[in-house]
Amino acid sequence: MPRGAGEFKFEIVKHFGVIAESSRGWRKELNLVSFNDAPAKYDIRDWDPNHEKMGKGVTLSREEAQTLVELLQEALEK
Repeated sequence: MPRGAGEFKFEIVKHFGVIAESSRGWRKELNLVSFNDAPAKYDIRDWDPNHEKMGKGVTLSREEAQTLVELLQEALEK
């Protein structure tokens, strides 16, 4: 799914789920996203309903995502 003019492109390779939805219809999602034809990474960010616009987010490699899962599990146990 290319975005806008110029060189910036993105493709949502896999949608895992919605974390939350705002009253404006934007959804915080976990996706596997390729930016500018680079290998896809795990991505958490807000998206408009049509996936044409995005907010700021966090992009993680597989190893970083695994570390985040471990940290979240530990934090939620406390």
